[in-house]
Amino acid sequence: MSMVSLPEHTLPTWRRAVLKVGSNLLAADGGGLTPRYAQRLAGFIDASQRAGREVVLVSSGAVAAGRALLRTRAVPGPELAAKQALAALGQAPMIALWQSLSERPVAQVLLTHDDLRNRRRYLNARATLRELLMLGVLPVVNENDTVAVDELKLGDNDNLAAIVAALVDADLLLIASDVDALYNADPRNNPAAEPIGHVPQLTPRIIAMAGGSGTGVGTGGMRTKLQAAEKAAAAGIPTALFSGRETATVTALEQDRLRGTLIDVAGNRMQARKYWLRHAPAGNGSVSIDAGAVRALTGGRASLLPGGILDVAGEFHRGDLVEIVDANDRPVARGLCQYGAAEVRRVAGRHSRDIATLLGYSYGEEVVHRDDLAIIAGESAA
Repeated sequence: MSMVSLPEHTLPTWRRAVLKVGSNLLAADGGGLTPRYAQRLAGFIDASQRAGREVVLVSSGAVAAGRALLRTRAVPGPELAAKQALAALGQAPMIALWQSLSERPVAQVLLTHDDLRNRRRYLNARATLRELLMLGVLPVVNENDTVAVDELKLGDNDNLAAIVAALVDADLLLIASDVDALYNADPRNNPAAEPIGHVPQLTPRIIAMAGGSGTGVGTGGMRTKLQAAEKAAAAGIPTALFSGRETATVTALEQDRLRGTLIDVAGNRMQARKYWLRHAPAGNGSVSIDAGAVRALTGGRASLLPGGILDVAGEFHRGDLVEIVDANDRPVARGLCQYGAAEVRRVAGRHSRDIATLLGYSYGEEVVHRDDLAIIAGESAA
């Protein structure tokens, strides 16, 4: 795309950023990986680190790298298993590419759905990433495709990058791809499409402008980038969308100039714990509550008590993140459950003082404590 009419903005002040690099910037025309565009982005990372800033890299490309290593033969097995095998095979060359371009040591960090759903593992991942940054290391994050299954996948690295940005308390989310900005129409089909340089707040109208994936190499398109920006904004983190293929664009980043789209944050940062509760992948279980409990949860700082519980669906364990729904299965809240599904079924509808008698023990009067709750009634939890 032409950069002639692309607007330029000053980047927000930042000390720590998450940079997501898409597959289309790493995949070589003949298969495998190429440093053609990655080298410029690595230069930006090095320059940022020399300036006392910290960068976490979320990189795609493992599957493309793995496929290139087996280009002379087909990969047997089901589609998911084949992709997992290619991801496992391609992780090493993908990390080797970034290490070859980086002035500093590179560390691989693979995250799964469960790492982000389990509060303790979430905090462990955050501690590891922060320690790597303190050591001056470049963390390279990816989803652990080798063990993920379709129903438990995070889905794409755009959304993973937004979650990682909140995980490390980043000041800025940078998304580099083969698209230079958000446009008011699809520029591939509409020559009159104009770039949008600044989005003060994501609205349904803005999100509706997004299309699907532009090529067959990556798993995300502009829609996933806006979804990621929405997640980042909920944590108080602005997002910059830009082309990683344009030398002038990447060079401008070193001077805190953005040639692309800046998606701003409306409002203050959400408390980190509440953000995690709203956006981390939930488990397979849910708790249905009555109208009185719905009013109590949505009307103030109330905990979920057993007396308001109508039913339990699925299975979960103590400490798992569960969905809380009303009698019509409409989302009300998400929270960390202090009891497992079998235990909640036994105390449902009963008074809190009966918990110890019914179970023979008690972890407290609340099934979900108010400090472990995030209200989502009337909103999307995505």
